[in-house]
Amino acid sequence: MKKLILLIIFFGITSPGFCQLQSRSFEAIDSLQQIQKRKIIVFIHTDWCQFCQRMKQTTFRNQEIIDKLNSDFYFIDLNAEEKRDITFNNQTFKYKPSGNNVGVHELALQLGTMNNQIVYPILCVLNEKREIILQYNSYLNPKDFKLLLEKLKE
Repeated sequence: MKKLILLIIFFGITSPGFCQLQSRSFEAIDSLQQIQKRKIIVFIHTDWCQFCQRMKQTTFRNQEIIDKLNSDFYFIDLNAEEKRDITFNNQTFKYKPSGNNVGVHELALQLGTMNNQIVYPILCVLNEKREIILQYNSYLNPKDFKLLLEKLKE
């Protein structure tokens, strides 16, 4: 009886109703685009940004948003203070220190700079050719993010 209950709990938790957001890497995008062309949504954030953390806790935990992102887009979660080198579009981007334990990744600057500044959180949408088609630098609640996804799908 205990095994049966454990199986029900296991399959209940791992059922499609509880899907997690699939975050891809920049390095995987080339091969993924060869399989199926999709727009790419890059969420650029930092650990210290309270609006970034709120989006992670609300918007990116919304099941409808998770389903839409997983089925219609390639989603990339990019910490703007990532220290590892990232290769994207045949170019290698590096972390640029700007002080003691302070800095920003070149790729975050490339994708997230608007009006000569970078303000978090940032959503950067790339088309299938990896060209920026939209940048948005503010908190998006689940309702507004769903509307954005619907517009991008058209």
